[in-house]
Amino acid sequence: MHITNISEAKAQLSSLIEKVLAGEEVVIGKAGKPVAKLVRYERGDKKRTPGALKGKIKIAKSFDVLSKDVAEAFGASESGHSS
Repeated sequence: MHITNISEAKAQLSSLIEKVLAGEEVVIGKAGKPVAKLVRYERGDKKRTPGALKGKIKIAKSFDVLSKDVAEAFGASESGHSS
């Protein structure tokens, strides 16, 4: 693991990226404390499947109903129409 400060990271970004591409982790510190870590980006091979949660999520019938105080805060009447 390579440890560097922000100033060095700014000046040596290209070489730090090369280290990351080679599999090394780079830690960037500020005032002697680690604040960020550069690691190689790995795209997941798993494809997204649309509809994977179909039938597994239930929305309550009262989902769109605002309580009286919230409706009033938004300037709406209890029926959901604006005054």
